[in-house]
Amino acid sequence: MDTKPLGADLPDGVRFIGPEVDWEPGWAPGDAPSLADLNACVACGLCLPHCPTYRLTGEESASPRGRITAMRAVQEGRAATDETFARFMDLCLVCRACEDVCPSHVPFGRMMEAARTQIEPLRPRRARFLRRLGLDLVLPSKKLTWVAGALTPLARPFMPRRIRALIPRGGGEPFARLPRVTEPHGQLRGTVALLSGCVQDRWFRRVNRATIRVLARNGWRVVVPRRQVCCGALAAHNGHLRAARRLAKKNAAAFAEVDVVVANAAGGGAHMAEYGDLVEGAGLPVRDVMEFLHGEGLAGDAGSLPALTRVAYHDPCHALRAQGIHHQPRGLLRAIGNLELVEIPNGDRYCGAAGIYNVTEPEMSGRLMREKAEAVASTGAAVVASGNPGCTMQLLAGLGELGATMRVVHPVELLDRAMAR
Repeated sequence: MDTKPLGADLPDGVRFIGPEVDWEPGWAPGDAPSLADLNACVACGLCLPHCPTYRLTGEESASPRGRITAMRAVQEGRAATDETFARFMDLCLVCRACEDVCPSHVPFGRMMEAARTQIEPLRPRRARFLRRLGLDLVLPSKKLTWVAGALTPLARPFMPRRIRALIPRGGGEPFARLPRVTEPHGQLRGTVALLSGCVQDRWFRRVNRATIRVLARNGWRVVVPRRQVCCGALAAHNGHLRAARRLAKKNAAAFAEVDVVVANAAGGGAHMAEYGDLVEGAGLPVRDVMEFLHGEGLAGDAGSLPALTRVAYHDPCHALRAQGIHHQPRGLLRAIGNLELVEIPNGDRYCGAAGIYNVTEPEMSGRLMREKAEAVASTGAAVVASGNPGCTMQLLAGLGELGATMRVVHPVELLDRAMAR
């Protein structure tokens, strides 16, 4: 019996879904979303209600499915990486809430980073210069980061109001350094290395010091490798993958001899945990400090705060979504005496920080920030615990706009204070 090729009897102008015959991908040379990653999405739409930009706009183009459709159109040669495509990509927060609920495990964060690499050349010259200055030059350099931090008080009066509100006041300890090695209290349980970070160590060094003290009190020797650099998360999330790979290689060498790298910044920890996807052979054993302490157990009692304190815990997206961290910090905080832990309404919704998103997309970021700040304020808590510096800055700005007087601290700071008593 004669058989015709599949699809031979389709009406004129109708074809199977896929690229046109003889069409080539529309990507420029360099990093781009892979065909395998694009094909992983079956367009089921389960991600839509979890996407903050889709929830606020109702636009398909502002959803993960819509953005993947746009990427696939470029891959199949039916569209170009033009200004419209760039706008679709730029509005994404890369919070990865979609990944957390995706039954096909689509690596959306990785796809977005590659897609943003493609749109960098489309930006105005001034925007390209500022991004390259910050992401490729300043943050990767400890000296330039120090200079930038030292000049911030002088530059603050000339900054736009929304940026002034984001930058913490005070310069931390500009001339101090974290100890290279801190010996444990009591019996040695092992050795860990601390990711000190760039933003974290410049404006939130107190968190690094609290992290070292808590780890040492629980039997861990803590080393802080001097050769470590910025983790590269901000560079990667904004399409500067070359810079991100350079930093990954440097950190892979700096932490090569350690058993565990402890991170106290959710965004940095999530990014470092995926170094192996970015650079072959650069994978590192990275764990969030709260997950690590919960998993390994405390050496003794968690201690107690001096007075009854209501604390609201904020879930950073790159802890909750990218690393699956939820019950661990809550378990540790509940172990502290005189601490009443309360949940934030719709606590799994994003705060809108997203690295530099609160600077590049102020309108969308501001809407998300107000939502989160109002939800936090409604708890009546005196303290908000946040495990990511970007979230901390966003929460401080949002609560400040509401006139709320709540303090924002890292959860490890609460452990440090309780254990010191």
